[in-house]
Amino acid sequence: MLWVARMSSFFSAAMVMVVLSPSLQSFPPAEAIRSSQFDGSVRFPGQIAGGARGIAFRRAPPFRNAADCGAGNGTAANACDPSLVHIAITLDEEYLRGSVAAVHSVVQHARCPESVFFHFLVSDPGLGDLVRAVFPQLRFKVYYFDPDRVRGLISTSVRQALEQPLNYARNYLADLLEPCVRRVIYLDSDLVLVDDVAKLWRTDLGGRTVGAPEYCHANFTKYFTARFWSEQRFAGTFAGRRPCYFNTGVMVLDLERWRQAGYTQRIERWMEIQKSPPGRIYELGSLPPFLLVFAGHVAPIEHRWNQHGLGGDNVVGSCRDLHPGPVSLLHWSGSGKPWARLGAGRPCPLDALWAPFDLYGPAGAGAAEESR
Repeated sequence: MLWVARMSSFFSAAMVMVVLSPSLQSFPPAEAIRSSQFDGSVRFPGQIAGGARGIAFRRAPPFRNAADCGAGNGTAANACDPSLVHIAITLDEEYLRGSVAAVHSVVQHARCPESVFFHFLVSDPGLGDLVRAVFPQLRFKVYYFDPDRVRGLISTSVRQALEQPLNYARNYLADLLEPCVRRVIYLDSDLVLVDDVAKLWRTDLGGRTVGAPEYCHANFTKYFTARFWSEQRFAGTFAGRRPCYFNTGVMVLDLERWRQAGYTQRIERWMEIQKSPPGRIYELGSLPPFLLVFAGHVAPIEHRWNQHGLGGDNVVGSCRDLHPGPVSLLHWSGSGKPWARLGAGRPCPLDALWAPFDLYGPAGAGAAEESR
């Protein structure tokens, strides 16, 4: 499939992928058309998240449950309804465009979108107003994540975005969400779904706390330093396990088991060791503590649910092709984000698969405007 990445027209690449991928074939053309038809525009001219002005998003088209889903319960914020699918995602200014696109992709492809409940983790509570204006029907709750809770535990990384406190909010889902929420899907902000999220929700974790696609062929040792591997007290952490790399941008989490085992404290302990003398034991940001605690004890999920790496590496962000196999979720992990490349007029071919879910844009002539 390397020839796809070499195509000069990224819209052509999108058409090719729809033909090649079975799960992308389930993305109906009518849905693609709907995602570019909007009721108007929502504009927030005030100051948001530390200085941004004039943030404008088009209002998403309406969505409804299929006949066999039931009527749904409107936008009532009752997270304890046992029939709900729970999704957690962060909202911040830098990645806001990606988060909105991710939500849009979920409700567009869900058979029962009114039965999906979103848990938004924010450091700026005002961003919840934007979500309500863009998605008037969405069922969600906003949770404030205090950056000071983790700031002192964060070590430097290869990319500044990986050092942001909100990037570590996933460590605290079991504490932040209501105790009645026993399971949640965590999603990064730089991805889109092209399949029904209920399929991922129904994953059998087999008694494990974390479910995620595993990549056992990856070089697992590179995530840890020479100091880690040279000291038996650290290297012995993986004794009796078969640890494999997994990407923490897409996970199904059993929060009940997480709370019982105190996994938040275990992750924090590794972060404390990383910050203590005589030096680092791992590289990158929030990933290695998850590997230290869970690698080798992860419930494997099909790779189709995290076609990651589409943002290139953590430095260059070059264009990449899809991994072989079907696709249910496209993930632009790495430094290259589709909204930035499209905005700069230098998109990669696969960025065309993200574009239909993008709701960002200035309020144009004749468009309705709303201010908070």
